[in-house]
Amino acid sequence: MTRHHEVIVVGAGISGIGAVIRLQQMGVDDVVVLEKSDSLGGTWRDNTYPGCACDVPSALYSYSFAPNTDWSRLFAGQDEIREYIERTAAGHRVHERVEFGTELLRAQWDEPSRRWLLETSNGVLTANAVIAAAGPWNQPLIPGIPGLDGFGGEVFHSSRWNHDYELAGKRVAVVGTGASAVQFVPEIAPTVAELHLYQRTAQWVLPKPDTTIPGAVRAAMGRVPGALKALRRIQYGIMEALGIGFRNPWILRVVQQIGRVQLRAQVRDPHLRKSLTPDYTLGCKRLLMSNTYYPALNRPNVEVHANAVQQVRGNVVVGADGQEREVDAIIFGTGFHILDMPIAGRVFDGQGRSLGDHWKGSPQAYLGTTVAGFPNAFVLLGPALGTGHTSAFMILEAQLDYLAAAIATARAAGWTRMETRPEVQAAFNAEVQQALATTVYNAGGCQSYFLDVNGRNSFNWPWSTGRMRERLRHFDESAYLTSTEVSS
Repeated sequence: MTRHHEVIVVGAGISGIGAVIRLQQMGVDDVVVLEKSDSLGGTWRDNTYPGCACDVPSALYSYSFAPNTDWSRLFAGQDEIREYIERTAAGHRVHERVEFGTELLRAQWDEPSRRWLLETSNGVLTANAVIAAAGPWNQPLIPGIPGLDGFGGEVFHSSRWNHDYELAGKRVAVVGTGASAVQFVPEIAPTVAELHLYQRTAQWVLPKPDTTIPGAVRAAMGRVPGALKALRRIQYGIMEALGIGFRNPWILRVVQQIGRVQLRAQVRDPHLRKSLTPDYTLGCKRLLMSNTYYPALNRPNVEVHANAVQQVRGNVVVGADGQEREVDAIIFGTGFHILDMPIAGRVFDGQGRSLGDHWKGSPQAYLGTTVAGFPNAFVLLGPALGTGHTSAFMILEAQLDYLAAAIATARAAGWTRMETRPEVQAAFNAEVQQALATTVYNAGGCQSYFLDVNGRNSFNWPWSTGRMRERLRHFDESAYLTSTEVSS
């Protein structure tokens, strides 16, 4: 028997949990969450690599309706963040709505019934509305390196860390120098026999202003009215000030001098320092912070290869420069399928065309939240909403306000169908692309995951988060094609 629900949420990470809580607050109780894993937490469940921590101040990395007064550090670690997520979900009884071990296989809009038909690993469901909350940091990206399948040693991605494999005394190749590698390389470098770091592009790395938070301060945050809210506002203001630089790259060219100073102070070898010096503007790629990354690269057992991996032959990794290194393990710190999200191949319109078919490599949505051709569907942390300077929670909560207003309006009006007007979506995305042209994301002189396969920036929001919150605060009915009828 096919079960029907008013709303089905796909994914039980911070987005899915936030969606359930927001819907509960507005009286939408018939909600089910599909979660393919056996626990919730999303990216903070999956990423357990050594040194995994937040790169946004902890006070901002939480739901505004569930503030955490007990962060132990200014930048919390993975275990602490996951514990916070689970505690918040339990406090709002989110677990009761989650169907664990249930993977979405296909979701298709059925025009005659004005419902979504969802095929899952545990049966078929229908829903009035679907919320895609799997997020862009979901599916690890492993490059197609020739010969990798024939490697005789251990291979894993940083987001699927093999804790059963003993790295001590091993020869290890690390491919990629992004956010995860900057954190785990300093952790494993002291124990491995050799560490070969393959760096296709040098990264800007700024000092991380991290420290433990004394117990007395944490206690005050919980007892003094308004203390945590004040700290949150201060940290938000600092990050928004940094955000001005992303819209005015000349400011970040000044800020990047801090990175140059740290690089010069921590890396004495001029040849290595040259290899680690970026040739683009800070902020063009994801902003990285660490106090231990550069010192780890100075170790005698660490070798930086300033090039990509060309191929793997047996247990030998061959760099693009032709140099060969025999290793026992390969660890990929190569990020995720950010813009080619797997869910794009699993969600279909009424004619059987997938999101991927619509997007053709360049994801688009109206306000990063609704997609023309897909009625009664919402995407959380969707296209054109990413920023280089603020918390995902800030973006998410702005979207949840919009989602709540949309569903409340549809319920009150008795709509069976609500679809973004194609011309409205096109106009919004044209506005975004025009504004992005002068930001550091597009004008910083680098190739980043912000750019899709067509060379278009489908990831970033080109304005302040204040403007984002304002745009998403009001639901505009005129932007949608709506109906109260059911097709015959």
